[in-house]
Amino acid sequence: MYPLLHMVGSRVNRITQLSLLTATGMFLAGCTALLPSSKEETVSPWHRFDQVKSAYDSIASGKTKSELKDLGFDLEGSPNLQILSYLDVATMIQFIPATELDPGLQECLQARGECRAYVLELQRLQTRRVGNFWSDFFNFRRKTDRTGWRFKALLVLVNDRVTYKLWSGTPSIETYKDERYPLGPLQGSGDKAGEKLFNLVF
Repeated sequence: MYPLLHMVGSRVNRITQLSLLTATGMFLAGCTALLPSSKEETVSPWHRFDQVKSAYDSIASGKTKSELKDLGFDLEGSPNLQILSYLDVATMIQFIPATELDPGLQECLQARGECRAYVLELQRLQTRRVGNFWSDFFNFRRKTDRTGWRFKALLVLVNDRVTYKLWSGTPSIETYKDERYPLGPLQGSGDKAGEKLFNLVF
């Protein structure tokens, strides 16, 4: 009877060990999903760079605020919209000779209080850490990927009609950062100790 119990016990131990190894493997494989990530998004109707650029290209001189709203540029209800006066516009272009100014900008300066400029800055950025979870967790090595896009538009209106527009941006952002800390979690200890000593002495 004892040999039988021994055989059963050995089989149970092997099953337990196999289960533990399987669980450990699954845990280690899923550790990457535990790495931190973040998103930075400006609230807007567009999710891709080409979408907002296409809408911008549809803006023609003379478009009204109502027509701009139909294109997605709501100059009265959009969040994160910067509004400039004609004096702000004058400051921006002060180093450009008057003879070289775009007619739309000249019209803005002449209209004075009837001129308003709008600056719209849009971005969609995603930052995520990649690589080995334990190296990241114990601060030995941290790899960071950042992807997304940015778009910035300037719209100048006189009497609520577009007279000038300008854009800039980055259609595709892809950056990679690799930080190495040979001392791991102790890396910052020396710096902090040196800082404390400096504060005590000085």
